[in-house]
Amino acid sequence: MIDNITEFKFREALKNNKKVRLVTYIGGAVVVAVLGYFAYDYFIFRPNNEKSKDSYYAALNYAAADSVDLAIDEARRGVKKFDGKIGGEINQFILARTLMEKGEYKNALKELQGVKLDDTFLSVAVISLQGDCQSELKNYKEAKELYLKASKKNVNDKTTPENLFKAALVTEKLNQKAEAFELYTRIENEYPNFASQKAISKYISRTQN
Repeated sequence: MIDNITEFKFREALKNNKKVRLVTYIGGAVVVAVLGYFAYDYFIFRPNNEKSKDSYYAALNYAAADSVDLAIDEARRGVKKFDGKIGGEINQFILARTLMEKGEYKNALKELQGVKLDDTFLSVAVISLQGDCQSELKNYKEAKELYLKASKKNVNDKTTPENLFKAALVTEKLNQKAEAFELYTRIENEYPNFASQKAISKYISRTQN
């Protein structure tokens, strides 16, 4: 679906346009082209709520510089000022991610539950991060449900197996080995590249009856 020209455009935007830098903060790593495409399209080609769009830059820059408390304060201001607009929702997303970095998973979960974004990539991330918070809080049943929900939203070769894998891990925590085995086996059969990266066979072996 996405050719080399699209990937090149995204990489150029990553270097030259600070809006796209948000995408790398979401995952904590360089974003593959297929995910980058969604965010690039969202921030560059679908401008909306003009007054709110730029409001998250300061919070994002503080977060990228590991100035966690400053990022939290700035993001909270953006949420309060632009609640319900794109900029406010992105500020709330950044606020949640930064709270997670501080280990404040209950507060982060509350913020994530209030984030409303139509973008495909970001909406998957919001659900998956809620699962991460629940997992850190040892609410494994809730985490599993969220990971499975995220895996079904915008099915693709990146976020789908990632969330299925997380779901399988917390399923093990619930001592549901048979179901975990089924999830690992599904990953092996349907997402071989991801399975190879994760050495999924060892997870299959340990959950096999």
